[in-house]
Amino acid sequence: MSTTTPNIDPKRLPAHVAIIMDGNGRWAQQRGLDRSAGHVEGVNTVHRITELASNMGIKYMTLYTFSTENWNRPKAEVDALMTLVVVALERELPIMLANNVSLHVIGDMDRMPADARRRLEQCIADTSHCTGLNLVLALSYSARWDISNAVRRIADEAARGVLIPEDIDDNTIKAHLSTAFMPDPDLLIRTGGDKRISNFLLWEIAYSEIIISPTYWPEYTNDEFARAIAEYQQRQRRFGRTGEQVTTCQ
Repeated sequence: MSTTTPNIDPKRLPAHVAIIMDGNGRWAQQRGLDRSAGHVEGVNTVHRITELASNMGIKYMTLYTFSTENWNRPKAEVDALMTLVVVALERELPIMLANNVSLHVIGDMDRMPADARRRLEQCIADTSHCTGLNLVLALSYSARWDISNAVRRIADEAARGVLIPEDIDDNTIKAHLSTAFMPDPDLLIRTGGDKRISNFLLWEIAYSEIIISPTYWPEYTNDEFARAIAEYQQRQRRFGRTGEQVTTCQ
């Protein structure tokens, strides 16, 4: 175990950590740099935190990389970010393979530029055999988009008689979301200090533990991530029960 994680119980790790990587643009602007410089530095943080999560033994990590709302940002910033994501993934591919990391993408890939989409799909295919950390990029993603798509598919199946409306439950909706292949996040981390969810995994985080960090993502350290995991392990997850009920069941 890394020296940055001395108080972490490896038997009580969150299976799934989701991160809203906020603060790249503000970090750059505070230094008189173009916002794209913050995204470049943020990629270095992704490398560090992903490697640490993999070494810890965390099985799933979902990173809010680019929301559907982000398409409304200045075109120059969007173009730079799209290019950066693809180039960074291709650069990291040998490292992901060496660390047994499997890449996944959730989001509206139809809106992606054709070349970027093709290269992303190649990275996904190249790591598909890996069995360690599942690194999930939420790219051109929003939770409302995902839920709307799920509802459309469920409605279509009901109309065709594949589903009986009375049988539709939470599990039905979960099975039709883009996140169906992984467990719900145990822990949600947001950097940059803002206290909002920003249309991220709205269905899935119903019972996630939430930690807000004031640190901008480019400055987010391995130690701070380790402290977040340690704090998670100190929390009592009740899922609607009382603390006494949880203690009795343990």
